[in-house]
Amino acid sequence: MEGLLGMNSLVNNNAKAKKVWFDENNLWVLLYDGRQLAVPFAYFPRLLHATVEERLRFELSGGGIGIHWDELDEDISVAGLLLGIGDQTKKKQKKLQST
Repeated sequence: MEGLLGMNSLVNNNAKAKKVWFDENNLWVLLYDGRQLAVPFAYFPRLLHATVEERLRFELSGGGIGIHWDELDEDISVAGLLLGIGDQTKKKQKKLQST
């Protein structure tokens, strides 16, 4: 239980994206509190397979709590990035198939 409480301290009201950019292999996010994250595209197949132009057509949602690509139908939460949560699409599809 302590481990979970410690993780919750990483994700707080300050966990909002200020800036988003990309290199050849990673999604980069600068948070308002100064933290900077790099997450490999491999965690998000839609970004991995997107063109550079498609990746650049994003918007910050909810004041920075999320990153949204309308054209790619991709939504990434900053809290999820901090917790190491990658693409949830396959998990959602498996749940739908099993019902």
